[in-house]
Amino acid sequence: MSNSADSPGTGSSPARRWAFRPVRLLTVGVFALAGLIFFTSFHTAKGTNIRTDASLLKLSDLIEERSRNNGELDESNAALREDVESLAERDDGSTKAEDDKLAALEKDAGTQKLTGEALTVTLDDAPPNATAKLPGYPEPQPDYLVIHQQDLQAVVNALWEGGAEGIKVMDQRLISTSAVRCVGNTLILQGRVYSPPYKITAVGDPEKLQQALSASPAIQNYMVYVNVYGLGWKVEENGTVTLPGYSGTVDLHYAKPVE
Repeated sequence: MSNSADSPGTGSSPARRWAFRPVRLLTVGVFALAGLIFFTSFHTAKGTNIRTDASLLKLSDLIEERSRNNGELDESNAALREDVESLAERDDGSTKAEDDKLAALEKDAGTQKLTGEALTVTLDDAPPNATAKLPGYPEPQPDYLVIHQQDLQAVVNALWEGGAEGIKVMDQRLISTSAVRCVGNTLILQGRVYSPPYKITAVGDPEKLQQALSASPAIQNYMVYVNVYGLGWKVEENGTVTLPGYSGTVDLHYAKPVE
């Protein structure tokens, strides 16, 4: 009888009951922790999808916000520059020749407003469902239907070649250090972001500007895509237009090696 408690199949020995108790406690603990996590998540979300919380800005939203901030800073910088120039107009002892030389330098630098006859070129993406309009051409790839950096640069270069006295891309004046850059079909110009359609306005002799556009090999190639796939292209004379002066910084910034 003394060995009956150790016989197999009884399942009532203290050793066996003690062996299963930690497993049961661990299971209860896991379920309790899971319940706590679910409760915390529900309390935080308050019925909304926390994965798409509106407070979490997308990268595109951040870029647009920075672009707006840069635009506001440009406007503030332009106002300050006008204040400085108005103070500089006071008698500072300079001669008329020196004043004339300074005015000429400011005009060449593009920091002053420029008024004259103007011509505007507008470029735009093709319709997303565009097909080849002429026989012998392949159906378009997505790359064929959007404006690229080289298209904008071709127009700017042709207008300079045609004797443009000043050029404005969208609402910004170009200067000698301006760079037309595109990421995808988005234009990034002097810290600000733009989407098509893109407008490029040049002050100069409209006839010479038109001739320079027609003579550009890069634009001739672009016109093939206009005629075949429907990329946007419009050239119009504007009469007398006043271009804004460049309002950004004129200091050169460059990378330095880490010491």
